[in-house]
Parts: sequence; structure tokens; C-alpha cells
Amino acid sequence: MANNIRRAESIVRGGPRIVVIGGGTGISVILRGLKKISSNISAVVTMTDDGGASGVIRDELGILPPGDVRNCIMALADNEAIMESLFQYRFQEGRLEGQNVGNLVIAALADLYGDFEMAVNKLQEVLRIKGRVIPVTSDNAVLCARLEDGTVVKGESLIPEMVQKTGSPIEKVFLEPENTDALPAARRAIRDADLIILGPGSLFSSIIPNLLVRGIREAIRDASGMKLLICNVMTQSGETDNYSVSDFADAVEQYLGEGVLEYMLINDHICSSEEIAPYLATGCRQMLATKEDRNLLRSRGIVPIESNMIHTGDGVIRHDAERITNVVSSLVH
Repeated sequence: MANNIRRAESIVRGGPRIVVIGGGTGISVILRGLKKISSNISAVVTMTDDGGASGVIRDELGILPPGDVRNCIMALADNEAIMESLFQYRFQEGRLEGQNVGNLVIAALADLYGDFEMAVNKLQEVLRIKGRVIPVTSDNAVLCARLEDGTVVKGESLIPEMVQKTGSPIEKVFLEPENTDALPAARRAIRDADLIILGPGSLFSSIIPNLLVRGIREAIRDASGMKLLICNVMTQSGETDNYSVSDFADAVEQYLGEGVLEYMLINDHICSSEEIAPYLATGCRQMLATKEDRNLLRSRGIVPIESNMIHTGDGVIRHDAERITNVVSSLVH
């Protein structure tokens, strides 16, 4: 009864309190849909990216990687198209080749205010976003992995490469330093949420790294809100090769603990041979639930929700923000 009253009050104040935990392009896609049903959205974003333009800024300026934060802010921004085009613009030549305007703005704000979290907050104020984007930590942590053959890999961007090179799957991932602490704002958002969504995104480099940050697992377990895991629509080479839907849930529970997840959103749309061909060529395949997956999930108290969750425009298979939003809306309203 108390939870229902609290949820009703939050809806009156601007929509249910929804927290999305992850990183990469996965959560930025669904944030665009979720902001249509609530202005009480918090994106808790992983901070272990060390590749691409974010990695360059991290190495040269000594700040946390801004890329995932930037994408989430843009997804929640209620801005004109030209503003988004500006912040997502990437230089094509010169010493700034490959660098992103939004990343540079966040780096400048971090230098101006001397604090990455403050920089993110200031940018959100400027863009008047619907909700909040919260770095999971302000500590400079490195994502590491131990493979099944004993190989230890340090650096998020190197992990899939080493898995492919050795042919040895990931046994576990961990952070250095291990005592990386969550920001208080991230813990509060999770504990106050009506719905906590994990994913979508790269399992070992976008979702699970958040669970390694001290205080996040506890906040999720202690929260009274519903807990939903969004299963990826495709396996990912170097991370989830040959994974089943239940394997995906198992991996999350290994770090989160059992008996916490309540729902798992799973795509059930089978892509055409033309759509899937480029992925099959790289060793990836669709993640579709089998009868065994459903039984395993239910045996652990996880309700599988299967529906068409896919958008296939531009030759890319990705989650469809509107379809996911419809499912989320049915859970929280």
C-alpha cells in the first residue's frame, strides 16, 4: 500500500521515478522514449570507458570519460536539433580529429569547476534536460577482467579484443581500485526509484561495471521499486559469445545477487535473413528466449516479458525506444 501511494504521488509530480543504469549507446536510446512518460528520470552511467575520443580526453586531461554521459544528456535534452547537432559534432581533421564537441565542453566545465560531477550538472542546467544524468562514481577506476584461461586484462577497450585473441571467455570482471565508491546522488536516485532498469548495453562493459562500484548493489537491493533487466537483442563478440537469455540474467545476478531482479524484458521478434546477415558474419546472433530460459527465469522469481523490441532502420538492429517505453509504462502506471 505504501509503495502504491508513493508511486501515485510521484506520477502527480511529473511521472514515475525511473532510474536507468548502464552505459554506451544502449541506455541513451531508451531514454529518448522514457522522457515522454516522465520527467523524473535518472540515468546512472558507467565511468570506465577508455577507448575512442573519451579515452583520449581521459588520458590527456585526467578527467573521467565524458562520452556516455554526453549521449545520455543529449537523449534527455529538450533542445532544438541544431543544439544536438552541435554537441554531437565530431571534428574530421587536424589535431582534434575524431574529438567530439560535447566531450570538449564537459572537459572545459570540469576544468572550470574543478569537479566532473559539477560539470555534468552545469551542462544539464544549460540544456534544461528532462531528468538527471549521474556519473556512477567520481573515482578514476579501471575495468579489468580475468579470463577463464587465467589471463588478466586491464582496460575496458582491451577486454573483447583479448577474449577474441585467446578464445577464452570472461570469468569475472572487477575494478581497480576495488574500493571505488558510488556518488551519493546515484545511491539516492536508486533508493527513491519506482522502477530500476538495468540495460540495455554491453553486459560486461556497460551494465555490470556499475554493480562493481561500492554502494550500488546495496542501493538496488534495498530499493522498494521494481527491478527490470533488459536483455540485449544480439550477442556481442568478445563479451557474450554463445550466451542464452538465461546466461545473460545469470551474469547480472552473479554481481547483483539472486532474488533481486523481478522482470526481464526480452525481444521475441525474429529478424529477416537480410537484417541478420551482417551480424552472423561477425559471429553474433539473436538472443531469443527458449522454453528452458523461461523456466529457469521463473524458477528464480524473474518474470519474462517477451515482445517485439526491435528497430531495424539503417541496417542496424537495436532496441526500439517507443516499444520499450510502452512496456515500462504498463509496469509503472
